[in-house]
Amino acid sequence: MTKSWSPEGHKSDTTDLEMAFEDNRLASQLYGEFDQNLALIEQKLGVRANTRGNHVMLSGSAINVDQARRTLESLYAQLEDGQDISIGDVDGVIRMIITEDSQLTLPTFEKKGRVRMAQIATRKSTIVARSPAQDGYIRAMDRTELVFGVGPAGTGKTYLAVAYAATLLERGDISRIILSRPAVEAGEHLGFLPGDMKDKVDPYLRPLYDALYDMMQPEIVDRCIENHTIEVAPLAFMRGRTLSNAVVILDEAQNTTAQQMKMFLTRLGENSKMIITGDPSQVDLPRGVRSGLVEALDFLSGVQGIHVTRFTDKDVVRHELVARIIRAYDKAEKKAKNNAE
Repeated sequence: MTKSWSPEGHKSDTTDLEMAFEDNRLASQLYGEFDQNLALIEQKLGVRANTRGNHVMLSGSAINVDQARRTLESLYAQLEDGQDISIGDVDGVIRMIITEDSQLTLPTFEKKGRVRMAQIATRKSTIVARSPAQDGYIRAMDRTELVFGVGPAGTGKTYLAVAYAATLLERGDISRIILSRPAVEAGEHLGFLPGDMKDKVDPYLRPLYDALYDMMQPEIVDRCIENHTIEVAPLAFMRGRTLSNAVVILDEAQNTTAQQMKMFLTRLGENSKMIITGDPSQVDLPRGVRSGLVEALDFLSGVQGIHVTRFTDKDVVRHELVARIIRAYDKAEKKAKNNAE
C-alpha cells in the first residue's frame, strides 16, 4: 500500500491526504458495499473521503485525517491477512484509535502506525476486538487465570469468553469447556422440565451455544457435547467438583447468591481458567438477596491473579440504538434513586 502525506496540513485548518491501495479487489472490500465503511469513517471522524479506483482522498483536520488514515490502514491489513471486515469492525477500529489518541498527554504530529487489536482465532473464524474494553478483556483472558467481564448487554463479554475457550480447546491447551449459568427463573430446580439435563438447561445456555457454533464447525460442537468435551454444568450441580485442565465460564453471574459464587470460585483446578460474566445492574434475585457477583467484585478487588474488565454503554457493539437504550434506562434509574432519597 502506498500513500502520500501532507505535513503542511498541520499548519492550516485542513489537511488533504491521498492513499493508494495496491489490490483493487481488497480496496473495494475496504470501502464496503455502497462505500458504507467510508461513510461511517466520515461520520465518526468528521472527514471527507472520496474514492477514485484504488485511491482514497481524505480531507479534514490534521488529527481527524490521521485517524482516518490509521483506520483504513488497519482495516486493509486485516483484509490482507485474509479476514473479512464488517461495519462493526470499522466502528471498532475507529473506537480503538480515538481512545489511543485520547490517552496522549501531549500533542503530537508524528504519524502513528496502524492500531493492533487483540484477536481470537479458530479454524473457522477470527474475532477482532471492537472496543478498548474488548481489547483489554481478550488480553486479560490470555494472561490471567480468573477474569471477570462485567457490564451491560451487547458488549461482547459472553461471546468473547466462549470464543476464547473454543480457541484453547482447538489448540489442545485444555481438554474441556464447562459452561454454567444460574437458572433463576426455575429456582435452580430443573427436575420438572422435560428431557435430559442438556434439554433442561439449554434455554438458559443458548447464548453460549450460539458463540460456540460461530467459532467451531457445528458437527464438531455436537460431537464435543456428546463426549462431554464441552460440558453443560448447571451451577446448582457443581458443588464438590474440582475443575482441572478446562476453561470454565459462568454467565449471568449477577444472579448467583453469595454462597453459590464462593462455591463456584473454589472449583478452580490445575491448568484451568475461569471467566465470569454478568451485569450487576440486572440482578433478578429475590429482594434482599445480595448478588454473589457484586460481593465477589468487592471482596476480590486487588487480589493477585484476578482481572476485572468493566464494560460500559460506550462498549456496546450491537446496534447503536442498544447503547442509547442502556443510557436512557441508567438515567431513569438514577433519577428514581435520587427522588427516593
